[in-house]
Amino acid sequence: MGGLSGTELMVVLGVAVLLFGGKKIPEVAKGIGEGIKNFKNAMKEQQEEAPAAEPTKKA
Repeated sequence: MGGLSGTELMVVLGVAVLLFGGKKIPEVAKGIGEGIKNFKNAMKEQQEEAPAAEPTKKA
């Protein structure tokens, strides 16, 4: 449930080739990869800064 079978994957790739063209797909994939990498780096930085920004006070 939720996964793509081989046939569905081929249809999606075929539509992508029709929409973007064969030469544009690597550029789109590279852009998506860089976006994911930047998002993960930002999340990691935020998690590293969060404990330092929130001092714990005990009554």
